[in-house]
Amino acid sequence: MSKLTAKWEATAKGLAKKTIKENRLPRELLQGILSKEDRARYTSFKALMFVSEEQPELLYPHWDHFADLLDRESSHSKYIASYLIASLTPVDRGGKFEKLFDKYYNLLDDKSIIPAAHVARNSGRIVRSKPELEAKITDKLLSIDETHHKPGHKELIKGEAVAAFNEYFDQAKDKERIVEFVKKQLESESPKTRKNAKEFLKTRVK
Repeated sequence: MSKLTAKWEATAKGLAKKTIKENRLPRELLQGILSKEDRARYTSFKALMFVSEEQPELLYPHWDHFADLLDRESSHSKYIASYLIASLTPVDRGGKFEKLFDKYYNLLDDKSIIPAAHVARNSGRIVRSKPELEAKITDKLLSIDETHHKPGHKELIKGEAVAAFNEYFDQAKDKERIVEFVKKQLESESPKTRKNAKEFLKTRVK
């Protein structure tokens, strides 16, 4: 982490602590994630993520605001949305994610690899919160080859999928398909994907 990023991170933590203490979500944070300025966008996003880890109920009433980010052209907005939405699934007792499921997972085929990779990565958290969606999510992650991305980009997304599988493998119904998929990634051109596959097989397959 660079000194600049560390400074922004510290600012975000301070904003999050203040938000939790006051039990009120400042409008500035909601507007900040829309900013074109890196510092404002980053600190607002990180602050919201810190809040979501400690007190997600504060953010849940603003679900629609985060969901609307999925429709924006900016890959930054979609990236932010993928994390905030996933972080709120533990308190989503109204079934809002289920209604958003297709739009969320359509990002696996987004024009940019950024939201695609992070949707795959966040899938572990979503399955842990909503185990009833595991089979549908697994099918999506196993279908990355069907997306439009270049072969090298697909390999990177698969690496994030493997990391997600490692998070929820115990809950998976079709473990054989997942293991078969992961074994194929041992030959990936992506070093990170190969590493994730090795770690998965070491810990999950006896």
